[in-house]
Amino acid sequence: MAMITRQQPPAGPGARLMRRKPVELLVAEGGQGEGGTLRRSLGLWQLTMISIGATLGTGIFVVLGEAVPKAGPAVILSFVLAGLTALFSALSYAELAGTIPVAGSSYSYAYATMGELIAWVCGWCLLLEYGVSVAAVAVGWGQYLNELLDGTVGFAFPAALSAPPGHGGVFNLPALIVVLLAMVFLLGGARESARVNTVMVCVKIAALILFCAVGLMGVRAGNYTPFMPLGMAGVSAAGGTLFFSYIGFDAASTAGEEAKDAPRDLPRAIMLSLVIVTALYVLVAAVAVGARPWRSFSGSEAALAQIMRDVTGQRFWATLLAFCAVIAIASVVLTVLYGQTRILFAMSRDGLMPRIFERVHPGSGTPRANTVIVSLFCGILAAAVPLGQLADATSIGTLFAFALVNVAVVVLRRTRPGMRRTFRVPLSPLLPALGFFLCVWLMGSLSAVTWTVFGVWLAVGLVFYFVYGFRRSRLAEEVLAKK
Repeated sequence: MAMITRQQPPAGPGARLMRRKPVELLVAEGGQGEGGTLRRSLGLWQLTMISIGATLGTGIFVVLGEAVPKAGPAVILSFVLAGLTALFSALSYAELAGTIPVAGSSYSYAYATMGELIAWVCGWCLLLEYGVSVAAVAVGWGQYLNELLDGTVGFAFPAALSAPPGHGGVFNLPALIVVLLAMVFLLGGARESARVNTVMVCVKIAALILFCAVGLMGVRAGNYTPFMPLGMAGVSAAGGTLFFSYIGFDAASTAGEEAKDAPRDLPRAIMLSLVIVTALYVLVAAVAVGARPWRSFSGSEAALAQIMRDVTGQRFWATLLAFCAVIAIASVVLTVLYGQTRILFAMSRDGLMPRIFERVHPGSGTPRANTVIVSLFCGILAAAVPLGQLADATSIGTLFAFALVNVAVVVLRRTRPGMRRTFRVPLSPLLPALGFFLCVWLMGSLSAVTWTVFGVWLAVGLVFYFVYGFRRSRLAEEVLAKK
């Protein structure tokens, strides 16, 4: 094995904040945790399904009702805008995932290129991206579950138990239930969870194709006019919200330490999943806004099922779509929760998070304590916080992390030009620069409240880092031990 070179910059707080973790060390530690190792059992098909499972469904089944009132029929362009932003970042993710195939995703990429402090900030944003998005998606799952129950057995959870405080409820019980169900599957192992997710993904794709086929019967040309009632500002505002629906294409990168051939399969899975998801999103959005006046989408968290019922005049089709949506959104919860636990696993292994998150159960090869803690946190959050606030908070955290990935790919090209890369971003550094600026632009379109929440989140994260992670960083301890 080639000797791993560790950087030893001058001592001092500033040098420690900028200390980078060598790529070779990141890769050499792959799969290793306290008490056991993660199992490499995922191939290209499973990795692609993880990315599609984590992405497809959220924006269409849930957030569409939040985005259409901001852009009108031009929400179609908002999906394209968010998709292009995701594409530029996906190219950067694909290169880095093939070069640094580890569980930490953009956190690990930042650690290798921009130093420990930036890596921490990126990892903290990923906690917002993954952890909070689990809660947000779970909220929408409860809406479709009620639609399904009402159409099949004539029962629905009362508002007090199916909506968060401030939205007519006290505690969103269905949202908590779906997170706990996902937790049970994840505790069984990565391969077993991937099998369940594959079935769910096939169901959700079939459901969206069915919606388009039925929804076309209700499309009216008049619903597309005026096409852009709120101007380009509305398109970009909706694009910022809809970027939430692209969260997850990077989920495959969090499986870097459980993939059979990570350098080859991770880039392919990321790009393939994004192409499939974007095509379906644009198609479904076009049918949805054509079948229903855009103003009537306000406040609707189960819009597609309602459109099916209105177009056909029958509850059967709406009930069938609600059934598919329940399965589809559950797969988003499952795969995004998976990604969250693996990012925490990587941060814990580096000493920046408590060691309990890196403990691996020798029987299942999964970080069990990590999974239980994260699931309980996300479940309680889902039961108590409204969807819109969660979605926007997740979008800004994701956009920030993606912006850093676009920077990281350029930095690594400059600092390690000779490294083996199984995928290379074309026209670099132009495309990464476009990805960076599109992320910043969409961040700027989000509300002042969202920025305030993001600022508070970052402040809390920095306090935690300087109180805990700065002193316990294992990379810093290794350097000090050699002195």
